[in-house]
Amino acid sequence: VQLQASGGGLVQAGGSLRLPCAASGRTFSSDTMGWFRQAPGKEREFVAAISWSGSTTHYADSVKGRFTISRDNAKNTVYLQMNSLKPEDTAVYYCAADPKGLRVGVPDEYAHWGQGTLVTVSS
Repeated sequence: VQLQASGGGLVQAGGSLRLPCAASGRTFSSDTMGWFRQAPGKEREFVAAISWSGSTTHYADSVKGRFTISRDNAKNTVYLQMNSLKPEDTAVYYCAADPKGLRVGVPDEYAHWGQGTLVTVSS
């Protein structure tokens, strides 16, 4: 089972990036998927989550209105569209799958993790 996050890079404040996370090894079409991020010297924090059908989404207050999580189950891929980026969004972004319970914002709940992709937002 593997989750491969990509799409990170250097962008100016106010810019946009789209992060795909492709799953392989098994289908995640029935699992909730999430995005987390970790800035240097800080703990990993929740960014967004999406239900298996895509009908329910959750966002951290810090990204509401700027980030959008979506998924394409046919491609076994989840996306994070990031707009109006700020320097404080700089972090390594991780995708995760299959939380054990309903606490989709808690990293320890997730069974599978990708390797992370670095997003750097310059001011």
